[in-house]
Amino acid sequence: MKSLLCESLHLSVKGNFPEQTRASSVMLIHNATVVTFDETNRVIADGAVRYTGDAIDAVGDSDTLLANYPDDARWDAAGMVLMPGQICAHTHFYGAFARGMYIPGPPAKDFPEILQNLWWKLDKALDLDGVRSSAEVCLVDAIRNGTTTLIDHHASQRAIDGSLDVIGEAVLQSGLRAALCYEVTDRDGAEAAQAGIRENVRFRQRVEAESGWHQGRLAATFGLHASLTLSDATLAQCAAEANRFHIHVAEHPVDEYDSLQKSGKRAVERLHDFGITGPASIMAHCIHIDAWETALLAETGTFVSHQPRSNMNNAVGAAEITPMLRKGLPVCLGNDGFSNDMFVEMKVADLLQKAVHSDPRYLGADKVIEMAVINNRRLAATFFDRPVGVVAAGAYADLILLDYWPTTPLMAANLPWHMLFGVSGGHVHSTIVQGVTLMRGRKLLTLDEPAIAAHSRRHAQATWERYWAMF
Repeated sequence: MKSLLCESLHLSVKGNFPEQTRASSVMLIHNATVVTFDETNRVIADGAVRYTGDAIDAVGDSDTLLANYPDDARWDAAGMVLMPGQICAHTHFYGAFARGMYIPGPPAKDFPEILQNLWWKLDKALDLDGVRSSAEVCLVDAIRNGTTTLIDHHASQRAIDGSLDVIGEAVLQSGLRAALCYEVTDRDGAEAAQAGIRENVRFRQRVEAESGWHQGRLAATFGLHASLTLSDATLAQCAAEANRFHIHVAEHPVDEYDSLQKSGKRAVERLHDFGITGPASIMAHCIHIDAWETALLAETGTFVSHQPRSNMNNAVGAAEITPMLRKGLPVCLGNDGFSNDMFVEMKVADLLQKAVHSDPRYLGADKVIEMAVINNRRLAATFFDRPVGVVAAGAYADLILLDYWPTTPLMAANLPWHMLFGVSGGHVHSTIVQGVTLMRGRKLLTLDEPAIAAHSRRHAQATWERYWAMF
């Protein structure tokens, strides 16, 4: 393990960290259009944000903060938009090598065949070096698109032990923030299921015991694949080890059919009986849940993560987001391994609901912001000791600068519509996490992108060859 990490670190990290990549004792960013995404969605023209170490300690207009702190190091934003870094509620770093990969045989006709032919073979083709390399690819993408907090759901069925450490080290080297877990499943037998349980428990214990290792930028939850690949015995064992979970639910009707066959209950109720629901758990997708399941999730405060681009790609349908939100269910926004441009995910979330219901009134930009900003921030708060996803005193200094120049007035009342119809990840100029600048002027400062890309191509090819050998 040690030699693997040393090899990967050498390939992925800049040789000498520039001064701006270290946490500044004090930094005052001024002359910015500050979008706070606080309770009132304040937009401060010619605003300023001051952070000391890893946290924000002042937000206001430039003149006031410049006068109050004349000796601070200063960063002139030149009128750019300053806002919190984006949060992704559900992703899969391990899927990066699927890009451009040939899948033998006829095209999959439905989602179960996609699982069988693509994902359940790809995860068995990964080794630990491939695990790290695929994570690095996604982390570069996240920095470039201003996504600073990611909640990952990992699987590498022939390289389980230590896999979360490998991903964690990649996250720490990138400077980003992440919550990690391993996907426990019975689909590859009892030994692999037990290894997945051990990996979740071991990594959580390490994160809890070694705060100096990750400095608040890593968190752990307990990963489960889905009800359809988990026996009662395995669910019971997992429930005995944790009180928070990250699991796919009703992404396809087969998950509901399987649950009814196993238990006489639909998927959410079956999982609830084992204690898998709750205010710190994430149930991803929930496309085919019914009204009773929706009410149960709302009653238990369970987070639901919505991934519209993935749902469209897999042709699995569209979750009933509006009824979920109306019932008070905390619906978040993830990307399921698609690009880490969460601004694109916001746009697609809105468009998918309108298209499916043939009604332009469905969802709307304000509800998208409720998911992507407010609920994602609530979810992140269950993992980290300071707020993220908001520009406010006391929050972590997780910030992005956008060279977005609005051609219509930008204010609190219309901010959500600017997010959907104006801003994209391509506007991200600079990315900061816990006071450390990871990218400035579109130049990566903590990761060596060409080296990561070259490393990835080599490991992707080796992974593909192992994958093809399974057919």
